[in-house]
Amino acid sequence: MKEYRVKGLSCGNCALTIESQIKRLEYGETAELHYSTGKLRIDPRISFKAVENILKADRAYIESGHDEHEHKHAGEGHSHDHGGHGHDHGEGHTHSHDQGMAGPIRMLVLSALLFAAGIISGRYGQEALSIGFYLLATGLSGYTTFLRGLRQLISLRFTIDTLMTIALIGAIAIGEWKEATLVAILFGLNELLEGLGMEKARRSMASLLKVAPKEAVRLENGAERVVPIASLKAQDLVIVKPGEKIPSDGIVEDGTSSVNEAAITGESLPVEKTAGMAVFGGSINNEGVLRVRIEKAYEDSSLSKILHLVEEAQETKTPTEQFINKFAKYYTPAIMAAAVLVMIVPPLLGGGDWIKWLYQGLAVLIVGCPCALILSSPIAIVSGITRNARNGILIKGGVFLEQLGKIDTLAFDKTGTLTRGEPHVEQMVVYDETRFYLAAGAIEKSSSHPLARAIMKEISKRGIELPDAEDLRTVAGSGIVAKVSGETYWLGNEQSVAHLTLAPEVKAQIADLKDQGLTLVIVADRNQVLGMFGIADEIREESRSVISELHRAGIRQTVMLTGDHQKTAEKVAAVVGVTSFHGNLLPEDKVRIIKDMAANGHVAMIGDGINDAPALASAQLGIAMGKGTDSAIETADIVLMQDHLGKLPEAIGIAKRVNAVIRFNIAIALGLKLIALLLTIPGWLTLWIAILSDMGATIFVTLVSLTVLISGKRNH
Repeated sequence: MKEYRVKGLSCGNCALTIESQIKRLEYGETAELHYSTGKLRIDPRISFKAVENILKADRAYIESGHDEHEHKHAGEGHSHDHGGHGHDHGEGHTHSHDQGMAGPIRMLVLSALLFAAGIISGRYGQEALSIGFYLLATGLSGYTTFLRGLRQLISLRFTIDTLMTIALIGAIAIGEWKEATLVAILFGLNELLEGLGMEKARRSMASLLKVAPKEAVRLENGAERVVPIASLKAQDLVIVKPGEKIPSDGIVEDGTSSVNEAAITGESLPVEKTAGMAVFGGSINNEGVLRVRIEKAYEDSSLSKILHLVEEAQETKTPTEQFINKFAKYYTPAIMAAAVLVMIVPPLLGGGDWIKWLYQGLAVLIVGCPCALILSSPIAIVSGITRNARNGILIKGGVFLEQLGKIDTLAFDKTGTLTRGEPHVEQMVVYDETRFYLAAGAIEKSSSHPLARAIMKEISKRGIELPDAEDLRTVAGSGIVAKVSGETYWLGNEQSVAHLTLAPEVKAQIADLKDQGLTLVIVADRNQVLGMFGIADEIREESRSVISELHRAGIRQTVMLTGDHQKTAEKVAAVVGVTSFHGNLLPEDKVRIIKDMAANGHVAMIGDGINDAPALASAQLGIAMGKGTDSAIETADIVLMQDHLGKLPEAIGIAKRVNAVIRFNIAIALGLKLIALLLTIPGWLTLWIAILSDMGATIFVTLVSLTVLISGKRNH
């Protein structure tokens, strides 16, 4: 597929019309034109000249020479240039014009002045001069609409321009010069404001895409060299000075600094970075100089994935949008039929004045413009995706944003999601303090096992000088036996102390720790148990408050799914406050439970591990922790780039707000039109009331949609 950027799209209905025309061309069946992004995708075999002609007929054009990053999506092997075609037409077309908003604004201001001159001259009896001013004003503000509408009327295509053209011709034919001029000016203003609203949403999205670095300082044989970002490869060493962007994901080899990761994670507070720590491409180095060993080419970096996902997200149509677009295809012809009935039925059946009812029919045509209806969704969707992206929450399409707002059940993986996925010592039972810490520290200090790291973290707090362990042996299914300072010690689970007869109080302590769902590490010598560590996966400090906020935000059920022991699951569930939990689960068990819940509600699954990918795919909505595995991120519909759930309630609040805005917009768009149409019954509908009802609805839904961008409150 070839991809182009289309400029000059004045409304969502225009984009739909252009798309349908291109689809009728040879090889045009797969054509897609997205009003929200202005992107056109077509089969490379299609006649470019034919496409250009269709665009020109609607005052749109393909922009060339625009600067746009190409972001390759890892795992899909395609980039925005779609196989090297890029944005070059390949036919020598160079459109350098940029219509902007200045020209239409000047035209509308001049038209308004001429309209005022027409009113004034009419009041002083200069009828011919007045009509001249009106015609000139109508021509300046409405000639493009008139020409487009005339072409479409000749080819029997009924769009908003067709309706306006018929209305203008009819109004002039019956001598309503002032009304015709006002309709032309207000319609031009309506198109301008509609374009400004969509452009505001697009610019907000575009500002996100500007965070990508352009160049990097690469170290080559000890010398610094500035290179384009695209030339970086894995294992390159780069220098990042204060205020510069880190060019791609990597590991700090040397240096200390704080780094602003807001572009990636949405977190405003800087993160301290030292040697050995991972950094994200696109994050900003604050004060120190860092040497970073690049781990991924830019196109495979976290930032590149984010930008790709954000761009792609704008181009998916939600079920609501698809319904509106289908509805609009039948709506316009239906309005034209209604207008004809208004024009002929009252005079034929009731002997009404033909001119009066012709005027009423023309007003019905204007009321029928579907702009506000078609615009009720896309600006809100783009605004919602942008707001969440700013917070480090990537929503891969409008359809997933809409679904997020409908979710009533959230299923959580435990490890790495509600917990940190890092063991820590939660309880200790000590019978011989000196030898307990000494033996445990000496045996575990050289081990890289997660449980050993948790034990050493606890022992290091006490500042004990530890000797080296000798004759260290691992006993399968039990633990470790070693000599420390000439004495033999056992460290491990209950099997490691099988050589001892345990005292009743020791047995009771072991049973108590196990009942709490803790993993036991017991330390003993030849004669007695010296003490034991009760180790658990550390629960994230924000988990309980997040679960509470989710319940307040309207989530009916929160369910924890884990492969851990039932006792462990029960303990974590009680601490974080989920409504239910399931333990001892295999990946296929998680999938089964998700499917069962989905039969009775709207379910989202949140996880971060590779074993979560099947459950994420099975849920109606899959949400992955951004610092989790690539497979979970690739499978998920929504990605939380933070290493916690703190921003999830806000994301759901934004999604609910977007859905509410869309419903409200649809009601306003149809409601105002219905009220205007009802005015035809007593014959009160005028052309200017008709255009104001359409214009008012369009401006209103645009402004309401843009509030999603600036509203910072959670929808609880």
